[in-house]
Amino acid sequence: MLAIGLVLNTLGVGLFCWAIFALAVYALPFFVALSIGMTAFQNGAGVFSAMLIGTAGGVLTLAVGQAAVAITRSLTLRIAIATAFAVPAAVAGYQVAFALSQIGMPSLAWREILACLGAVCVGGTTWTRLTAFAEPRPLELAGLVENPSHPVLPVATREG
Repeated sequence: MLAIGLVLNTLGVGLFCWAIFALAVYALPFFVALSIGMTAFQNGAGVFSAMLIGTAGGVLTLAVGQAAVAITRSLTLRIAIATAFAVPAAVAGYQVAFALSQIGMPSLAWREILACLGAVCVGGTTWTRLTAFAEPRPLELAGLVENPSHPVLPVATREG
């Protein structure tokens, strides 16, 4: 029985950690949706209407953020948008890692170290997932590519 409990606990913690990393990108849209929904409810909207308005706000935030990162050519703007999504995810990762480290760590210093490591990992994952759809244009940004339709390194052809 003890072995089954240990295996199931390990699987549960692993599933929980997978969910944290998979849902980290949605920390900012969730916060926006929750804020808009609560504001709508406090201003007289019904429960269903407030949930609908909040969901629409969160979806719009995510769609606009991902589209802006993918479309914009300014590296500074991309960094700013990705940071706006990564910071709330890093804060959430810190809180989750700190809460999980309280289970088995008696030392406060080690809990803080693990929580900071969790924040960096979750924030980095969010940054990577958000910028995954952005087309990298390092040569185009520097003004080195005059005709982007031709490949930078042409393929060698074999004559024969």
